[in-house]
Amino acid sequence: MSEVTYYVALPFVVTDDGIVPGAAVECFNPNSAVMCAEAFSHRAGYVGALAFSRTGDPATGDFRDAKIICKFGDIPHDLSAL
Repeated sequence: MSEVTYYVALPFVVTDDGIVPGAAVECFNPNSAVMCAEAFSHRAGYVGALAFSRTGDPATGDFRDAKIICKFGDIPHDLSAL
């Protein structure tokens, strides 16, 4: 199977454990991921959001590292643990 690129908006919320990711939303393209992430960052209950892309082969599960497109508001400095 060929590679595909997924575009995602990921909001962040504050919990007792600090700032953690909320539910990710898959988007149609990079622009819609940025617009969705920006909207999340202004919504009550969220402290920030980011838009990112991830490319790989869903049949094998082999994906490259995510590429951050844009960040809004407060998000963790170390995203490697997500």
